[in-house]
Amino acid sequence: MTIDSLTAPSLTAQWLDVGPLTDIPRRGARTVSVAGGEDIAIFRTSADRVYALVNSCPHKKGPLSQGIVHGNAVACPLHNWVINLEDGEAQGPDKGCTPTIPVKISSGHVLICRETAMRLAA
Repeated sequence: MTIDSLTAPSLTAQWLDVGPLTDIPRRGARTVSVAGGEDIAIFRTSADRVYALVNSCPHKKGPLSQGIVHGNAVACPLHNWVINLEDGEAQGPDKGCTPTIPVKISSGHVLICRETAMRLAA
């Protein structure tokens, strides 16, 4: 899916449906492209909690969606920085933050906040 201000539903709609929860594997991720911007990574934990972050590690911009999800965190595939999925903060001695996007589940579908996604991924 690509978020594009020209083809997406009205920008006044607060939430964007990015698909069924079942399309995201447990302890995995999928990405949503933003036209002209950075991808958004949607993560699903083993406890079925769902989080959305800009798909870029604060260290060297590694694709977080390709990392390993453990608990409520993801390990960047490039240099193993651990990023908290709840607030985007790097854990341990590492310092940095990846922007988060509000997410919710409705009728089995994952929805992300359109305004925040467009602003942070642009």
